[in-house]
Amino acid sequence: MTERISLGQLYPNAVSPASTRRTPVQQPVTQSGNPTFQKLLQEQLVRFSHHAEVRLKERGIQLKPEQLDKLSTAIDKVAAKGAKDALMILGGNALIVNVPNRTVVTALDGNAMNEHVFTQIDSAIIIT
Repeated sequence: MTERISLGQLYPNAVSPASTRRTPVQQPVTQSGNPTFQKLLQEQLVRFSHHAEVRLKERGIQLKPEQLDKLSTAIDKVAAKGAKDALMILGGNALIVNVPNRTVVTALDGNAMNEHVFTQIDSAIIIT
């Protein structure tokens, strides 16, 4: 009884482990080589972290569509300079933005900015 028994002999209807492996999901590629709509949308939008949304509500900060456009343009400018985390002053409010992700991380109004020390930033821009 030294005969070898394989897994297939014990469980003939079993699925092999190799067939259960996940294949990586491939990103859609366009025929013309142009970026997909989803990619373009992600590059153009300004996102807000949950923390930033809470701070905006707490401090009564409301950003108008034209301010969001200016903010998006400012993110493009600092990204072109290689910024990673930027302080952006917009309409008397301070926004800390993670530039590669185009995400506002936190927001301060004029009162909260008094004598506030900003750390972990590598650039600043005043948006007019």
